[in-house]
Parts: sequence; C-alpha cells; structure tokens
Amino acid sequence: MLLIRAIIRPEKTDKVMKALFESGYAAVSKLSVVGRGKQRGIKIGDIIYDELPKELLMMVINDDDKDFCVKTIIEAARTEPKGAFGDGKIFISPVLEAYTISKGIAEL
Repeated sequence: MLLIRAIIRPEKTDKVMKALFESGYAAVSKLSVVGRGKQRGIKIGDIIYDELPKELLMMVINDDDKDFCVKTIIEAARTEPKGAFGDGKIFISPVLEAYTISKGIAEL
C-alpha cells in the first residue's frame, strides 16, 4: 500500500476531492497548511509572501492504483493546461503497517 500526500492550491481542493470521490477514492484526509516551494513565495510590490496557504490531502491506496490516482489529482489540481508555479506537489511513500482502531487489527 502507498500513502499519497498532495499539496495543492486551496481553490482547487473541492475539484480534486470531487474527482477522487467520483473515481472511487472517498477516503481522503484534508489539512490546511502554509508553506512555500522552490520559488520562495511570491513578491507583490515591496512585500514578499513566503508562507502561502495550501491544502494537504492524504490517502492510502493499493500500489496498483498509484498512476491513476496521481493522474486524477494532477488533472484536477492544475491551473492551466500546462500548469503554473504554485500548483502543488505530490509525494508517495510506502505504508508498512495500518491498523483499524475500532477493530484493533492490521489491515495490510
């Protein structure tokens, strides 16, 4: 199993969540976060905004679903046909163990 963490623009959250749900991936955790990417924030006039609001979506999927989930997130989160700075980032990590608390058993 894999953990997908997608950091996206807040205004794209509803579109991404809807696309995932319609694709059969309803189990998603969402957190509001702030941060900056390689471009080190944005400068408007004399003011530099180096902590920009983003949303962090997290989901655990089967290994075989990785490419489809990543494609779904990218298509829903991209701001322009070719994308733009600040559209976000997707990180994928292996899940070694997972437990359902109510059942008290491992799920992998």
